[in-house]
Amino acid sequence: MHVNELGQPVGRPLPGWTPRAAPDAAVLTGSYCRLERLDPERHAAELYDADRLDTHGESWTYLPYGPYASLDDYRKWTEDASACADPRFYAVVTTDPADGEPRAAGVLSLMRIQPEAGVIEVGNVHYSPLLQRRRAATEAQYLLARYVFDDLGYRRLEWKCDALNAPSRAAAERLGFRYEGTFRQAVVVRGRNRDTAWYAIVDEEWPAVRDRYTAWLRPDNFDDRARQRSPLRAGD
Repeated sequence: MHVNELGQPVGRPLPGWTPRAAPDAAVLTGSYCRLERLDPERHAAELYDADRLDTHGESWTYLPYGPYASLDDYRKWTEDASACADPRFYAVVTTDPADGEPRAAGVLSLMRIQPEAGVIEVGNVHYSPLLQRRRAATEAQYLLARYVFDDLGYRRLEWKCDALNAPSRAAAERLGFRYEGTFRQAVVVRGRNRDTAWYAIVDEEWPAVRDRYTAWLRPDNFDDRARQRSPLRAGD
């Protein structure tokens, strides 16, 4: 325990700490996907076509926007989203030969960016059926986390979701985030109450989490049908 000159308990010192840079990478490249800054001209049509494969719109349930009835409507959303510095949106472009020709198949963002505290959140995750349960979907999260911790030097990466969103909660835990609690009646989304579940990875946990990612993403962890041999999280 650390104490100040009055004998009161205080947080541990952070000698040499300085605010971190805001995320500005244009491209983050992996083995199975590439994250590109969201660009309406390059990505809107492919993303819209990919999203239409979700014929029931289930992937939009817990987001405050979408689905979109036309390409024009979706393009307008990408224009607004791509103009923001926070959230900073990226398109997930698949490059895995097992997933066919390269194409934009999902989006995610870095948001609630706090350079002075070294805290940032991954959010607005929307994967089309072309990306769901693919290697590229996991690698996209790894590329963002590696960028946040290793390149930018942030101290904390957060994941928040509707407490009723069981797939998102399971994904957070599989990806190495730790559950920290639920904020009751946190926001109103689509005219409904939302309790928000909070998860996070902090910098001292990141090396072990990174090692799990890199082991899972190795080509020899997959058979000739791109099925995993060993899971990312023990017990899966």
